[in-house]
Amino acid sequence: MLKLVYDHHITAPVDVVWEVVTGFSDYGEWNSFTPACDAELQPGAPITMTVKLGRRVIRQTESVSEVVPKSLFEYRMKPLGPFLRSYRQHRITATGPNDTQYQSVFVLYGWLSPIVGALMAKDLRAGFERMSRELKKRAESVATKLVQSD
Repeated sequence: MLKLVYDHHITAPVDVVWEVVTGFSDYGEWNSFTPACDAELQPGAPITMTVKLGRRVIRQTESVSEVVPKSLFEYRMKPLGPFLRSYRQHRITATGPNDTQYQSVFVLYGWLSPIVGALMAKDLRAGFERMSRELKKRAESVATKLVQSD
């Protein structure tokens, strides 16, 4: 099993962080790991992504599995039986009116996960860590612009 978890305190309201996480059409402006994404916020809906894994660019479609507005967005790959499965979560918790705790979680599991993880762990770690930093930066930038426009 490969489990990657990244936590960030974001100086932005939970609404702003949720908007950045689910503003799929804007991913190309800030997200170097997943520069293209299309999805509906509905369990069972497809989520189609372009993902940059090191030098490789992969287009993949997974399935939205859970949506709790302003709290959780989760999607999963189509399982390959007991051989390989994964899920990805964006967890968002308001810790104050202008403060949010963001947690990025990716889990790869199943019989083949040690092999796939060994082959891809470096690029997955770099990508998910970079994306979570970029999400923090984007949300804080949006929040700052909102305050300045008031």
